[in-house]
Amino acid sequence: MRSRPLDRRSFLRAAASSAFAAPLILGPGRARAHARILGDGENTHEMTHDWLRPPTDIAWGDTHGLAQDSQGRIYVAHTVGAASEKGDAVLVFDPAGKFMRSFGSEFRGGAHGLDVRREGGDEFLYHCDTRRRLVVKTTLTGEVVWSRGFPEEAEVYADASKYCPTNVAFLPDGDLLVGDGYGSSFVHRYSKDGEFRATIIRPGKDAGQVSCPHGLWVDDRGRAPTLLVADRSNRRLQRFDLEGKHLGFVTEGIRQPCHLKTRGKELLVPDLASVVTVLDAEDRVVVHLGDGQPSKLRGAPREDFIPGKFIHPHDAIWLADGSILVAEWVPIGRITRLVKKG
Repeated sequence: MRSRPLDRRSFLRAAASSAFAAPLILGPGRARAHARILGDGENTHEMTHDWLRPPTDIAWGDTHGLAQDSQGRIYVAHTVGAASEKGDAVLVFDPAGKFMRSFGSEFRGGAHGLDVRREGGDEFLYHCDTRRRLVVKTTLTGEVVWSRGFPEEAEVYADASKYCPTNVAFLPDGDLLVGDGYGSSFVHRYSKDGEFRATIIRPGKDAGQVSCPHGLWVDDRGRAPTLLVADRSNRRLQRFDLEGKHLGFVTEGIRQPCHLKTRGKELLVPDLASVVTVLDAEDRVVVHLGDGQPSKLRGAPREDFIPGKFIHPHDAIWLADGSILVAEWVPIGRITRLVKKG
């Protein structure tokens, strides 16, 4: 019996469901990028692991944070691998993924949250350093503007060791919010100059309380902006008004959310439990991408990683061209690009 040739949609379905070939290896932690087709129809994506790779004198540590500036330059925050010749924890790539420069050796071991914001005619990076327990504002080339640590004036901590910031969010009036995700699970409000203003969210499991507020994002998809918190240890997203009043939960398709980003009417959620999820304007799941649950590969060598499957997505952003970039919490780092083809 003669087989019929596959049309495009059938081909994509077959490619998505078939076993993936193992990637070629160029050396320790340097797998050659291969594209994989995921999904179906309008949610078809081409996935390329290791789309960004460090130069030979820098070894990825845990790849934690991602940002892109108005010129298209991409910033990656990583903890730096033990074998790295250089200690730079922030790497900069051009829009095509070519390495440009690096800086930030002071963030080695603690580079975590990373965001970029335009203020007037300039852009700045906001870093969360979990080793030194600092929020640091720098220029795009790494010059420190200000650095803030333990907020003693909040009067909610027994001592400085109970505070450890993971990510920030930017409010429409210029203030910023800091999630104490690895400390005691408070959310604090600061001015853009780093002056403490108030504690707006407190720890717990009830409505209006959070446990490991790992990521924060001001959601402007509705009639009025609201605050979304990746309430990771409670395994939910939680919505607040900008003063910290509880408005509701998002639980559909949510496992262990790490961070959030919006683009148009969609919400992007990198989830530590091995998947990246896109939700629509009503916070309903559009697609799960690269679902590798349950993954046990965090400490595995590169050749054991499963192509087309995530291990532990830690941050994800939409790039200016509409593609998705994902950083994973694995000790040898991995940056994956997803391009929508449907």
